[in-house]
Amino acid sequence: MKEKQNLDRIQIVLVDTQDSANIGSVCRAMKTMGIKRLVLVSNREYDEDRLRTLALHASDIYENAVFYSSLKEALSTSVYSVGATRRRGKYRKADYLSPEQLADKISNMGEGLVSIVFGREDRGLTDDEVNECSQIVTIATSEEFPSLNLSQAVQIITYSLYNLLKPFPVENTPVNKERITKGVERASSSLDSIGYFKQQYEKKWTISLLEDVFERASLNESELKRFEKLFDKMCKIAKYKKQ
Repeated sequence: MKEKQNLDRIQIVLVDTQDSANIGSVCRAMKTMGIKRLVLVSNREYDEDRLRTLALHASDIYENAVFYSSLKEALSTSVYSVGATRRRGKYRKADYLSPEQLADKISNMGEGLVSIVFGREDRGLTDDEVNECSQIVTIATSEEFPSLNLSQAVQIITYSLYNLLKPFPVENTPVNKERITKGVERASSSLDSIGYFKQQYEKKWTISLLEDVFERASLNESELKRFEKLFDKMCKIAKYKKQ
C-alpha cells in the first residue's frame, strides 16, 4: 500500500470533547501530519469561532468531520480500532502499544479503515469505551506529571504515524559504488604523485578506508567532486612547494 493511502485511511475519533478550542488544536495537529479524517462522538454544541481560531488553516478538517452519537457506530466500518489511554484497571486491556509500535503495525496491515480513539480532556475514555477498541496505545510520560493535553497526545501519535508511513522526500542522491571507486582512484593518484605512500600495503589500506568512508557518508555527485578537487589542489600545492 502506498504511503498516502496508509495515511488517508486513518481516522482520529474524539469522544465527547468538552472544549471547542481543543478540537481546533487537534485539527492543526492532524493536518500537519497529513491525516484528514476526523470523527466526533458527541451531542455537544461547539463554539465554532473559537474552534476555527485554534484550527487556523486546518479548519477544513472540522468542516469535513463526521458526527456520531455513539462510539460503537463510529467504529462500525473500521478494520482496526485503537484507544489512546494511559489508565490501567481491572476491566481495561492489559497489553498496549507505544505510538511507534502502533505505526509499525498499521504499516504492515492490509487495507481498511483504522480508527484511533481519544477520550475526554478530564477523564479520558471509560472502561466500556476502551473495550469497544481492539487495542490500546499509550504514550510514555513522566510519573511526576503524566497527563497530556488532548491535542498534544494526538500530535505525538500522528507524528509517529507520519514518520513511518510517510517517508521524508529524497533530496540527496548518493553516488553509486562504481562512482566512488573512480573518485577514490583519483584521490589515490594525487597522493601517489606527491610520494605520500611510504610503506608496503599503505596505498591499499588508504583506498579501502576512503571507499568505506565515502560510501557510509552517502556522498552525492557534487560532494564527491569537491573531494576530488581537494585532493587535486593538495597535490598541486605540494608540487609547487617542492620547486
